[in-house]
Amino acid sequence: MTKTAPKAPGMIRSSMIYSGLTLVSRFMGLARDLVITARMGASLTVAADAYFTAQAFSNLFRRIFAEGAFAAAFVPSYSRRLAEAGERSADQLATDALATMAAATIVLTLVAQLTMPWIMLVYSPGYVADPEKFRLAVTLTQITMPYLPCMVVASLLAGVLTARGRFIVYGLYPTILNLVMLAAVLPQHDPVRAAYAASWATIVAGVAQAGICWWGAWKTGARIGLVVPRLTPEVKALIKLTIPGALASSAVQVNIFISTMLASQVAGMRVWMSVADRFYQLPLSLVGTAIGVALLPRLSQAFGSRDEADAQSAMDQALVFGMALCLPAAAAVLAMPVFLVDGLFTRGAFVHADAVASGAILFHYGWGLPAFVLVKILQPAFFARQDTKTPMRFSLISVALNIAFGVGLFYLVGFQGIAAATSLATWITVAQMAFTLRSRKDYTPSADAWSRIGRIILASLGMGGAMFAASYFRTSLEAPLSGVRLIGLGPKEITVLLVCMAGALIYAVLIFAFRGVTLAEARAAVTRRKGEGAAPPAPDLL
Repeated sequence: MTKTAPKAPGMIRSSMIYSGLTLVSRFMGLARDLVITARMGASLTVAADAYFTAQAFSNLFRRIFAEGAFAAAFVPSYSRRLAEAGERSADQLATDALATMAAATIVLTLVAQLTMPWIMLVYSPGYVADPEKFRLAVTLTQITMPYLPCMVVASLLAGVLTARGRFIVYGLYPTILNLVMLAAVLPQHDPVRAAYAASWATIVAGVAQAGICWWGAWKTGARIGLVVPRLTPEVKALIKLTIPGALASSAVQVNIFISTMLASQVAGMRVWMSVADRFYQLPLSLVGTAIGVALLPRLSQAFGSRDEADAQSAMDQALVFGMALCLPAAAAVLAMPVFLVDGLFTRGAFVHADAVASGAILFHYGWGLPAFVLVKILQPAFFARQDTKTPMRFSLISVALNIAFGVGLFYLVGFQGIAAATSLATWITVAQMAFTLRSRKDYTPSADAWSRIGRIILASLGMGGAMFAASYFRTSLEAPLSGVRLIGLGPKEITVLLVCMAGALIYAVLIFAFRGVTLAEARAAVTRRKGEGAAPPAPDLL
C-alpha cells in the first residue's frame, strides 16, 4: 500500500514549529526596537526617521525579491523536482537559480546605491525641507542595501530547507539580525551614532544569515554550489513564475511602502509606523507566514497527486488554525492600541505623544490584520497550481486602491488614514481571491470551517471586551505596582504583560468552551502521528 500525503496534524505541527521559532525571533526583534527607539526617539530627532527610512527601503526589496518571490515560485518548483527527478536534479535547479538571482540583486543593489539621492527625492519628498535628515537617510540606505543579495541567498536556501521538511534553521536565522543589531546599538547613546551602528550591523547580520542557511542546507544533504549565472530553460520558467509571484505575494509590503512615501511629510511618522508594524507583524509572521510555509509544499504535493480531498482539508484547517490565532490578536490590538505602545515603548527619546500617534496607526492596522493573514493563506491555493498571474492582477488592483485611498484619507482624516487605506485595500484583495477560488471551484470553506470561524469570532470578542476594560482602567491596574521593578521592567511594562497574559488565558478558556478548537485537536496539532512525513522527528530538524 502506498503512503498517502501527510495530513493536517503534520502540516499544522510544521507550522507550529516554525511559529514557535519565529516567536523567539519576534521577541528579540521587539527588544531590538525597544532599544533603537529609546536611543533614536521618533519626532524629536532626525536620526530615527532616517534610519527607519533605510530599513523600510531595503526591507521592501527583501520581501519582494527574496521572501515573496521564492516562497511563491521556488519552493513548489524545487519540491516537484525533488519528488520527480531526485536530489541531484533539484539541487542543480537551486544552484542555477541562486546564481541568477544573486547576480540580479547585486546589480540592483549597485544601481540603487548610485542613484539613491534621486530615489530619495521620490521616496521621501517630505525630507527635502530638512537637508540633514535627507543626507542621513540617503547614506544609511546606501549602507543597508547590500543586505538584499544576502537575503536572496538565505531565502533560497531556506526554501530548500522547507521543501526538505526542515524548519528550525528557517525559523531561527532571522534572530541573528536582532542579536547583531542589539550588540551594535546598546553601547551607543548619540542618536546619529546609533543609526550608523544599526545600519552597519544589518550587513554583518546578512552575511551571517546566509552562512547559517547554507550550513543548514548542506546538513540536509543538499549540494548547492557557486556557479556562473546561466539562463537554463528551468531558470527561465522559474523567472516567469517569480516576477508575477513577487508582485502578488508582496502587495501588502508595496502598499506599506507607498504609505511611507506620504509619511515622510510628518516628522516621526515613519517611526510610529514601524512601531505599529512591530505589533501586527508578530501575529502575521506567526500565523500567516508560518501556515504559508507549511501549506504551500502540502498543496503542491496534493495537486501533483490529484488528491483534491487532501487539498480541501489542508485549506480548511489552515483557515481555521489561522483565524484561531489571528482574530484574538486583532481584537487585542483594536481594544488597547495606545496601552500596548505606551506601556512597552515610551522611554528615553520616545515620548508619550509618540506612543499616542503610533497607537492611532496600530488601531487601523488592527482591523486589517485578519486580511493580511488571509492573503497569506489563500495565495498558496493559486501558487500551488502555478497560477501566479491571477494573484498578481489582484495585487496590482490593491496597490492602485491603496494609493487612491491613502492620498484621500491622509488629507481627509490625517496620518492614521494611511494605515486605514492599507487595511481597506487588503480586504478588497481577500474578497477578490475568495470569489475567484469559489467561482473556479478550486476552494470554498466547508460548513464545518465556517462554523468554527463563527465560534472563534465569539471567543475573540469576549477576550477583546476584557482587554478594552483593562485599557479603560489602566491607571487603577498600574497603581498597586507603583515602585515595583522586575528584571528591568517598571509598572507600565509589567501591567501590559500581565494584561496580555490574562487575555491569552481568557481566550483559551472561551475558545475551548465555544468549541472553536477542541482539546483533542490542540493535542493533535503538536503530536506527530506514526507515518506522517510533513515534519521529521525533532532531533532531525534543522
